[in-house]
Amino acid sequence: MTVDDFIAGLPKAELHLHIEGSLEPEMLFSLARRNRLSIPFDSVDALRAAYNFSNLQDFLDIYYQGAAVLRTEADFHDLALAYFDRVAADGVVHAEIFFDPQTHTGRGIPFSVVADGLLAGMAAAETRHGLTSRLILSFLRHLPEADAFATLAAAEPWLDRIAAVGLDSSELGHPPGKFAQVFAAAGGLGLKRVAHAGEEGPPAYVLQALDLLRIDRLDHGNRALEDPALTTRLATERMTLTVCPLSNLRLCVVDDLASHPIARMLRLGLRATVNSDDPAYFGGYINDNYRAVAPLLTREDLIALARNSLSGSFLPPDEVARHLAAVDTYVRTAGASPLEAGDAQGYKTP
Repeated sequence: MTVDDFIAGLPKAELHLHIEGSLEPEMLFSLARRNRLSIPFDSVDALRAAYNFSNLQDFLDIYYQGAAVLRTEADFHDLALAYFDRVAADGVVHAEIFFDPQTHTGRGIPFSVVADGLLAGMAAAETRHGLTSRLILSFLRHLPEADAFATLAAAEPWLDRIAAVGLDSSELGHPPGKFAQVFAAAGGLGLKRVAHAGEEGPPAYVLQALDLLRIDRLDHGNRALEDPALTTRLATERMTLTVCPLSNLRLCVVDDLASHPIARMLRLGLRATVNSDDPAYFGGYINDNYRAVAPLLTREDLIALARNSLSGSFLPPDEVARHLAAVDTYVRTAGASPLEAGDAQGYKTP
């Protein structure tokens, strides 16, 4: 069994996926035609060539352009189902996906169109693949907190089908504390809370996410490692970190994958996970991200990443236990294999 084979069969959850960021160029062109929209690219190849980012803002500029082709419930349904079809083949058994309603309501698309379309796609994926999922409503941090409050109010009829609120978009200059009141309101409604922090922003942003937003999960968190006391706190509190290696590379958070901190995170006792973030833009889905960092890791590390993804999900404890048992069964079934002795892909044994 090769490393790729082992990763492919490993049951896992994805906890950091922006559904709008799974919009592949081919689907973008298809939806533009369906909705009779013009786009500023004349081919799929030209669009892919534009995916050359030097920072987070470069990516966001084209990300919002792409999202503009999403107009109808059918569009959001098809977008979600395409993602789930893809990751079901990667061994994903559960996914918790971000959506950015303000990206759509700001251009006149009703909240209901977005939410109902995504929920229909999620239901279809569970029927087709047995793959469960949850929605995370993300606030855009470059907009005022008042806009986030308006979005939370608009979401009220769907709150029984939304697991959490999140915080994404441009990090620098928009600290988590800016959204302390709306996160408190969301918590009062029974929603879990997550936030992007420590991707481009400093460790102080992670502290704000912990202490002011009272998050249940930390998205990215790379720069927390610059603060030893903060790192120890994250390990002690068993805070799940949703790390995105290929995103980190494409957005220049790390210089190369050989210097990615995922192995260090695990050695420091952090509950790190591996995710794809915006796979259509960053060159890979969840197993591509696992494979990208596999040369840095041991077999036990790969197992730990999968177990962390399930333990860090917002599934009920009995469902988490069931999935963890499936991981244990898979590992026993994989048994002694070439993985144990290392292979040509640079895999390291414990």
